[in-house]
Amino acid sequence: MSPQPGADRLPVGPPLGEAVAGFGTDGIRGAVGTQVTPALALQVGYWCGAVLPPEGPVLIGMDSRSSGPMLAAALTAGLTAAGREVWHLGICPTPAVPGAIRRCGAAGGLMVSASHNPPSDNGIKVFGASGAKLNASQQGAIEAGLAGLAAAPVFHGAGSSDNRQDLLASYRDSLVDSVEGRRLDGCAIVLDLCHGSATACGEAVFRALGADVTVLHGEPDGRQINVDCGSTHLEPLRRAVLERGAAMGFAFDGDADRMLAVDGRGRTVDGDQVLYLWGSALLAAGALPERRIVATVMSNLGFERAWQARGGVLERTAVGDQHVHRAMEELGAGLGGEQSGHILSARHGMSGDGLLTALQVATLLHADGCSLAAWLDESFRPYPQTLVNVRVLDRNRRQRWQECEPLRRAVADAETQMQGQGRVLVRASGTEPLLRVMVEAAEAALVDQWARQLAATAEEHLNAA
Repeated sequence: MSPQPGADRLPVGPPLGEAVAGFGTDGIRGAVGTQVTPALALQVGYWCGAVLPPEGPVLIGMDSRSSGPMLAAALTAGLTAAGREVWHLGICPTPAVPGAIRRCGAAGGLMVSASHNPPSDNGIKVFGASGAKLNASQQGAIEAGLAGLAAAPVFHGAGSSDNRQDLLASYRDSLVDSVEGRRLDGCAIVLDLCHGSATACGEAVFRALGADVTVLHGEPDGRQINVDCGSTHLEPLRRAVLERGAAMGFAFDGDADRMLAVDGRGRTVDGDQVLYLWGSALLAAGALPERRIVATVMSNLGFERAWQARGGVLERTAVGDQHVHRAMEELGAGLGGEQSGHILSARHGMSGDGLLTALQVATLLHADGCSLAAWLDESFRPYPQTLVNVRVLDRNRRQRWQECEPLRRAVADAETQMQGQGRVLVRASGTEPLLRVMVEAAEAALVDQWARQLAATAEEHLNAA
């Protein structure tokens, strides 16, 4: 977008910090005030306005973080400076944004959230006109603008903004409709809404289907979002399920795009188990194209081998729902997701939606008269798996860990000694200054031994002065 002669220029924000130098695996994310600032959000809003299709409004949703309104206001300033119409959805799950984009014919949307991160963080996820995350070309154009490599921002002064929280009613209705008439009458379920986005409608949709609901952390609270609750802290949910004798429980992350479950005996049900359960139901109904499920490199080897034993195909991608989404589109797959509980269904808009996933799991089981615990007993046996996060502040060392000879040699030694009965995955986080070291094998002792050893090697050599 070329500058107009004599037009006022927007104030150019500070240079991007390391943690927000790109869109990572799930948008821009970091500490509020140092990495994610109003000045940055202003620029992100402007360049999104310049890159998104010219027709239609741009939607903004947010989770419950205290910094959300501030960043949403800055994004609005940037978007309206680019001449865009902005519609505010208020506090809502992330999947409500792409759903509303498709229903309203919007140009795109932004979600202000740091997902499972602590309350002091926040972030910005950007969706295009199709409701999918931006493609690499669009991301590159926005990043070029943020880095000062594109034409300087120009104030157009023609934009407007409006509150459209009414659009969330259609999202709630779509969740209820997604179960195709199945009910949960009398089923005792515990929901941990994490003080976050799921508080917008989580309890309401389960009650609409007749569930006997107990709610934990059910008020939106930006100071407590993800704090000892939700999908990253399952103990409160586990305790409540056991104390109440509930059939199952579901915990959501801060923006409700993913979910982990607990069965009636207090055992964790992760994304791999959900994919196996839902995939098995689709397979039985003849509704899973080519018996294919798309997962990431993090999915358990036990899941892969069990699915293959059923005649299924498991395709693996890099970590990040955008990689799963892309592979599903290219392969025509009906179901995909991540071990973390981020599940995508081709029949339901291809947007990771923790509430929709929980409703599918609960109603499928209840319709068959099967408990989650009984189903888990008959499911696959996961290989022991350990994930260790090593804090590495130097981004260059973190991203290029393969160039660290001692660590590379240690990984090769571990894989050799496991003799095809396990694997090692080392990767740099796309959202935090962490190197993630994952080891899984048939023998738990090998997993613990190599996870500790590899993490210690990474700590010693990647953080050396």
